[in-house]
Amino acid sequence: MSLEPIREKIDSLDRQLVTLINERLALAAEIGKIKRSQGGQIYVAEREDAVIRKVTSQNEGPIKHEALQAIYREIMSAAIALEQPLLIAYLGPEATNTHAAAMKKFGASVNYHAMASIGDIFTAVEKGETDYAVIPIENSTEGSVREALDNFVESDLKIVAQIYLEITHALISNSPLEDIERVYSKDQALAQCRHWLQRHLPHAQLIDAPSTSRAVQFAKEEPGTAAIASEMAAEHYGVPIVERNIQDKADNTTRFFVIGKKASGPVGNGKDLTSFLISLGDEAAAHSGALLKMLMPLAERGINLSKIESRPSKKRPWDYYFFIDVTGHYEDANMKEALSELKKFCPMVKWLGSYPAVS
Repeated sequence: MSLEPIREKIDSLDRQLVTLINERLALAAEIGKIKRSQGGQIYVAEREDAVIRKVTSQNEGPIKHEALQAIYREIMSAAIALEQPLLIAYLGPEATNTHAAAMKKFGASVNYHAMASIGDIFTAVEKGETDYAVIPIENSTEGSVREALDNFVESDLKIVAQIYLEITHALISNSPLEDIERVYSKDQALAQCRHWLQRHLPHAQLIDAPSTSRAVQFAKEEPGTAAIASEMAAEHYGVPIVERNIQDKADNTTRFFVIGKKASGPVGNGKDLTSFLISLGDEAAAHSGALLKMLMPLAERGINLSKIESRPSKKRPWDYYFFIDVTGHYEDANMKEALSELKKFCPMVKWLGSYPAVS
């Protein structure tokens, strides 16, 4: 059987696809003009979520949902760039997991800016120096990123979207495994590979680095030194991979937030999540059941709790903030009722944002 007729059909379909994609982008550019004239948001998380859900529901294969979603995210990235160039900050340097998460969410057509700390990122978005930012918030193995949580206490920025990224670590070095004496990486990455390191490099010195990417730079410069980082970082800095997939847990996943100045609208149909920062103040010190009392207004209205974490307020001893994630949107009627009741006895009930649940 000749391959040429099949290839001619593929070429014909490619021409049609290019035409259709450009037609779609032209329409997106028109929408961009309307948004700019009305002062609307260029990136709309709930619309993005609706498009991804719709095309996924229409997919009959053989393409996998994940691949189709990735294609559409790049199409939407190109559309955003035509509507208005966006600058996205992320916890740098280049080729970190946060960089990868930002690119997964916003695609290759927007502009990115690496920043040295989460505090710097909050400041840049607050001042309008960047449009949005991507920050790590928690890892399935090592828990929450405390600096990220603490910055929400004083900031008025909103969580507008979330990203989950499967984290795979590689051992990266110019030296063979038997010659490695030092291993650099971010503290969380070292912790996520603790058992592998104990088995394979029991005598190596483990050294905390500012980032996984910086660790690769150290490994590139120092003989007998390795880094734990992503394959993306190894490729970016031109350092060989000695071992792949050295993380202790196969399902090692990090959750990231997209933060911006304006909140996202509702997706509806139970597809939203909302985050709050709540302080019980003197109520917690006076009553052992204060935490249960805080949760009851939510539970009584069928609002499910998906996460709760406490952090010291740093204002006075034994005073804590509670970060909670619940199902639903801030604008939902039952949410409004629950918040009204909470505000009667909680000195702080701060809405951090509502955003689409992961598709």
